[in-house]
Amino acid sequence: MSSILSNVLAAPEDPVLSVVFACRDDPSPVKLNLSNGAYRTEEGKTLVLEVVRRAEQQLANDMSSDKGYLPIDGLADFNKLSAKLILGDDSHAMEDNRVVTIQCLSGTGSLRVGSEFLAKHYQQRVIYVPNPTWGNHPSIFTLAGLSVEYFRYYDPQTRGLDFEEPGAIVVLQACAHNPTGIDPTLEQWEQIRQIVRSKGLLPFFDNAYQGFASGNLDSDAQAVRMFVADGGECFIAQSFAKNMGLYGERIGALTIVCTSEDVARKVHSQLLLVVRPMYLSPPMHGASIVTTILKNSDMYKDWTIELKGMAHRIISMRQKLYEALQARGTPGDWSHIIKQIGMFSFTGLTEKQVRWMAKEYHIYMTYDGRISIASLCSKTVPQLADAIHATVTRIA
Repeated sequence: MSSILSNVLAAPEDPVLSVVFACRDDPSPVKLNLSNGAYRTEEGKTLVLEVVRRAEQQLANDMSSDKGYLPIDGLADFNKLSAKLILGDDSHAMEDNRVVTIQCLSGTGSLRVGSEFLAKHYQQRVIYVPNPTWGNHPSIFTLAGLSVEYFRYYDPQTRGLDFEEPGAIVVLQACAHNPTGIDPTLEQWEQIRQIVRSKGLLPFFDNAYQGFASGNLDSDAQAVRMFVADGGECFIAQSFAKNMGLYGERIGALTIVCTSEDVARKVHSQLLLVVRPMYLSPPMHGASIVTTILKNSDMYKDWTIELKGMAHRIISMRQKLYEALQARGTPGDWSHIIKQIGMFSFTGLTEKQVRWMAKEYHIYMTYDGRISIASLCSKTVPQLADAIHATVTRIA
């Protein structure tokens, strides 16, 4: 039978998805997937936080709740608490009613809604993303109608950032840079802020890992708050996938800090017009979980304790991997593993070495050599160290 879809071409191979599928189809009982950005327990399971289970139980016991549509901009309490989490309790921007926050579909959805808005209402279509950056960034912004360019954090020649388009949008990762695991110091952030503001650039923060880098929510928000404190505008995409372990709930927020309450009101009205034809109304459950935790002081405290525990375990996995490579006498300097921060590490392995490790040792990572430290456990660290040692010894 003929098909009206017969002219559809197969999509080109996605470098990240191809790794995921290869690992999925590998029958080896010792296969190890380090490409996925999800925190794993010592048993290799996706962690459900105890405070999340308590919040869900409380919600399940609330007989007054229903399953009606949320407003287009989401759950009001969730929006207010999400903005407060990233901007701080004493945010002057919030006090001045200059902040617009809407619930979105995790960080990815927040980036997409924000970029759709910018494509319609901002005078500049160029958006700079870090090189390297999260693999999904270019696709999100391109499909929204923006023109993607790349920049380096720091140019040793000019002691500045590489921007050629005045007024362009610039994507900055708030903490725990993906994929490198390398964050600017506070002094470097201040230099970045000065350059961004002096060139009239619009900062768009991707805040996917707040609390996951240092274990402290306020410390991981310092870069964003530095920009907000100067009174200028900025966009912030938030995700609760990592720091609350709500990967499958797709819960996040887009916050836009404006220069006045009047501008904020107009921005909010236009954001509703972006969301309405896209997905109309965001899901309720994840927003309700986050709101329950953030509103309850005891739950909030317990969340910060669990969050710090996750962050510290990641740090300990870095240390164990570094020590294991040192013990094996693996060629090269591997100190970058313990100097980097957050979920990921740029190992420095080449694509040839990465492919060889997958074939010979059934260990999978993205072809740029990025591994998820958060996916390691005490049992798999020696397995990875053995494979890295063999690979760098045999494959140049």
